[in-house]
Amino acid sequence: MKVVKDLLYTEDHEWLKVEGDTAYIGITDFAQNQLGDIVYVELPEVGDEIDKEDVFSAIESVKAASDSYMPVDGEVLEVNEELEDAPELLNTDAFENWIIKIKLTDESQLDDLMSSGEYEEYIAEEE
Repeated sequence: MKVVKDLLYTEDHEWLKVEGDTAYIGITDFAQNQLGDIVYVELPEVGDEIDKEDVFSAIESVKAASDSYMPVDGEVLEVNEELEDAPELLNTDAFENWIIKIKLTDESQLDDLMSSGEYEEYIAEEE
């Protein structure tokens, strides 16, 4: 499984790329591999304020449906509209194709997330 350095990770297999007070959020390679061929991605609305651990997206594949959970509190600044017409982009490269961009509202919550090394150990236990 591919794990990208310098990102933060959750136990629910989301990743965050933090840039100042904003962050891009997507699903990991492990998550897309578990789901299989992705056929639909439900996106939130720009301006939505979503609390940590609330659902921000639903992802459907040919074999399963899965919710994606917000790793930190934030306001949705942008959604990846390309996923509406081409949800399979998450299968092509889960790290290149983010789902939402948020404004962080509590940066201290980043301390609760895993580093790439910690995430590699975590998924090794799940495989």
